[in-house]
Amino acid sequence: MVCPVLFPSGGGECAGDLHLPSLPESGSARAATDEDSAARGLPTVVMAHGIGAERRFGLAPFAERFVRRGFAVLVFDYRHLGESPGEPRGLVDPARQLQDYEAALAFVRSHPELDGDRIALWGTSFSGGHVLSLAARSPAGVRAVISLIPFVSGWASTFAYPLRYHVPAVARGLVDRLRGAVGLKPLTVPVVAPRGLALLASPDSFAGYTAMIPDDARWSGRVPARVFLEILRYHPGKDSARISVPTQMTVAMEDTICPPGASRRVAQRIPGVELHDFPMGHFDPYVDPWFSRVVAIQTEFLATHLGCTP
Repeated sequence: MVCPVLFPSGGGECAGDLHLPSLPESGSARAATDEDSAARGLPTVVMAHGIGAERRFGLAPFAERFVRRGFAVLVFDYRHLGESPGEPRGLVDPARQLQDYEAALAFVRSHPELDGDRIALWGTSFSGGHVLSLAARSPAGVRAVISLIPFVSGWASTFAYPLRYHVPAVARGLVDRLRGAVGLKPLTVPVVAPRGLALLASPDSFAGYTAMIPDDARWSGRVPARVFLEILRYHPGKDSARISVPTQMTVAMEDTICPPGASRRVAQRIPGVELHDFPMGHFDPYVDPWFSRVVAIQTEFLATHLGCTP
């Protein structure tokens, strides 16, 4: 069962989908177990997407697999993106997105059907960094963290691109920041493009990103250029040594967007981290054969640390 939800965040709202598992027919041992779990609230996974993306872009298959195992899943759009309100549209602001994750946690903790003491944070790419940053703050109720192909360092990701890319990116970012300061419309850039300057400009970005987008999506595909400046100063992996809950990180060893070396260095600072590295690219975890491998290890990790009965 999927229920549309709205929850407040930072003076605005976030739209999301709350996926709830169905109880088996009464009378079975499994049904009794699940009813007991429901009585104290369902363990819940809180999920959001990567940079410039909406919740409908390839996250449902992960949520469906988790729900089959008995977890509730909250998948949400950040403010300014997808079905969540907020102007300017497409704004990518790490501080606001972290605030939205915190608001999602507050929603879970207040929901009568969910267990506010058994929550997992799930993030991928840009949000893979968000969940590490948030986990270092020890938010109430979080018992596990899954960070998939994470963005961990603005410097590492920026300098994965050629130097000729940096000057026009920073220039557009500065112009957009000035336009915003005087109340003008944003100067936007494409999230991905077949050629030319884009937020994600690796050789596999256009095909990999657009493959996640549903045919009926009403997505502009553009973001305010100030995000280039935000990326440079965002380093969500810097406090990873302070993470005290079980953490699973999956690294793509052929990733040209989130350099695997930087991700592995961050992982090594997380006490007791469960690290997986696979010979795949940045967009491979969303499609088979890598999707099936990745979601299987994530599901087992959740079952172990949220206490859900298989």
